[in-house]
Amino acid sequence: MTVKTDAVPDRSAARVAGVAVLVSLFSFLYYFQRSDLLLYGDAVAHINIARCVFDSQTPGLLQLGTVWLPLPHLLMIPCLWSDAMWQNGTGGSIPSMIAYVLGVMGIFRLVRGLLEADLRTKPAAVVGAWAAAFAYGSNPNLIYMQATAMTESLYLALFVWAVVYFAEFIRSLRKHELPKNALRKNEDADARQTQEARNPLVGCACCLAGAELTRYDGWFLAGVIGSAVVVIVLWRWQNRTFENRALRRVAAKFLLGIAVVPVLWLAYNGVVYGNALEFANGPYSAKAIEQRVNAPNPALHNAGVAAIYFLKSAQLNMADGNWGRFWLAAAVLAMAVGAWKLRAQSASILLLWVPLPFYALSIAYGSVPLHVHTWWPFATFNQRYGLQLLPMFAVSAGVLTAFVFLLGAGRRRGGKLVAVILALAVVSYASVWKAEPQCLKEARRNWEIRHTLNSAVQAVVARLPRNSRFLMDLGEHVGIMEQSGIPLRQVVNNENHRPWKRPADTEGLWERALADPPRYVDFVIAFDGDVVDQGANRTNLIVLAEIHVTGQPHARIYAARSAPNQSR
Repeated sequence: MTVKTDAVPDRSAARVAGVAVLVSLFSFLYYFQRSDLLLYGDAVAHINIARCVFDSQTPGLLQLGTVWLPLPHLLMIPCLWSDAMWQNGTGGSIPSMIAYVLGVMGIFRLVRGLLEADLRTKPAAVVGAWAAAFAYGSNPNLIYMQATAMTESLYLALFVWAVVYFAEFIRSLRKHELPKNALRKNEDADARQTQEARNPLVGCACCLAGAELTRYDGWFLAGVIGSAVVVIVLWRWQNRTFENRALRRVAAKFLLGIAVVPVLWLAYNGVVYGNALEFANGPYSAKAIEQRVNAPNPALHNAGVAAIYFLKSAQLNMADGNWGRFWLAAAVLAMAVGAWKLRAQSASILLLWVPLPFYALSIAYGSVPLHVHTWWPFATFNQRYGLQLLPMFAVSAGVLTAFVFLLGAGRRRGGKLVAVILALAVVSYASVWKAEPQCLKEARRNWEIRHTLNSAVQAVVARLPRNSRFLMDLGEHVGIMEQSGIPLRQVVNNENHRPWKRPADTEGLWERALADPPRYVDFVIAFDGDVVDQGANRTNLIVLAEIHVTGQPHARIYAARSAPNQSR
């Protein structure tokens, strides 16, 4: 017997993905054509950390280092085998672009799921989901960041999908919730229901583990969601059904899964560097960099002020000038409406505020100052941190759009009200494009600071024999070799030793080359104050060039032999 149905497949998610792919590709081509992919020094560093895993005097996973978490670099490695994609930065863009598309899809699924869970809001679910996807995917700052090797796009995608799966976990529990002390008689049905709760919880654990391997924000997020799962399980503890016994086992595995990543990272640091907190207090940590740079921190030791600066940064990522207040007001209103109409589902919206306490604490006590150009010290520094609240703003816009649509009491009137909201969002983002996105503006200033010195050194390096070997601390100037097209395996650098040998690896290539440069390299590049400048034996070095740039450390290029062999 053939059963006919009038059901039409919902292709909304596919359309959202298609639009996101087009936005990602066109924006990437735009910024690639303008040579804007490698403006951030951190983007250059990320690409070269990944490249060093296979292109180094000492290749291997230890080249991933300690300060930055490894997942972004591991995802870039397959894209960086091509020398061209390494030099122009496209190899680092590909994972970010894929993550951007997944992030847009996650926002769409999150909002549609929240609204479809209630019959009263279901008619506006698709409208709200499209509005949220638009608010997220068309943000000018995210559009730029997803074209680069920076980690924001990847982390945001993992963040969003972790919340998606957590929201679906909550819905699965409420779907089969029984009155207090009621017992189920069918254990097979209980098993199926437990599986419905298990699947989203496994997905959430996987996304949280990925987030924990991408940014330290993920550790805080995992702690919050893990605590929420514990509260849920304890709340259901009195109900001794098969379903809840199985749920406790699933929750225990979830907690174990999200705890593994931090434990392994601490163990890796302890074994390799002799200090489990090397990433937090080592010589390349944010704390050490702050001490060297001595940048002012207007929120030092004041979490309240830090929260205000972070919120201002978030607003400036959404709009120029006072338009940011519109987004913040909309977010507060959406939270109130969600608590009223969506009830338990509003917990998912609340999770999107998690970056606020994390960054408030990090800015105040974690050596990561944040500056916004409108407030003292009237500069732009770490402005991209504010992007972490973009999912919250986007979901808030979607929820408000849905309720406005429903209040319109009809498609025509509701459509007009929705159009007004979208017009406000368009005007807001237009103000960002007109003033130039803050993340792009910060990246340009970052590039301007280091460009003159790096270009001058690169011009000298370009005149040397192509197969020359170099001694150089790649920490802040690795872009010189990248743009010169010199493989990193021709550079003896500060990662070419065994870091667990403390205080120094006397048999390591790095230390041996510092002690006797002519034996290992042809040329030495030193910058005032770096390890090469302070530790290299200059007995047999001849100065080839000395470069002075105002406001930058002086650079010196030495020949490591009295008469360099030009036939190399």
